[in-house]
Amino acid sequence: MQQLMLRLIINALSLAAAIKLITGISFVGEWWKIIGIAAVFGLINALIKPVIQLFTFPLIILTLGLFTLVINATMLAITAALSGPLHLGLQISGFWPALWGALVISLVSMVLSWVTGMNRS
Repeated sequence: MQQLMLRLIINALSLAAAIKLITGISFVGEWWKIIGIAAVFGLINALIKPVIQLFTFPLIILTLGLFTLVINATMLAITAALSGPLHLGLQISGFWPALWGALVISLVSMVLSWVTGMNRS
């Protein structure tokens, strides 16, 4: 349970960094809604991302893994699309902000996971 909560906090902080740093990604609402967005983002990454990675595996190999950034941007765009009906307030204004946001989220999440020891098992 602690690892799940820590992962949720890491996702929320990573999303907050992307919202703050990337022009084209905006958030309107109370701060606690970022935790809801992080939960949705985590579910999408757990349920949809593996299926997409399976079907795009040849592209991932062909681009030496760089296509993973496109997949991550797609997961972020899906999160933003679901944010509207759930009244969570995340908006992304196109592919490039989603791509840069996915890169920021990946880097911040990696650093925070390393600092907190999440990757040590």
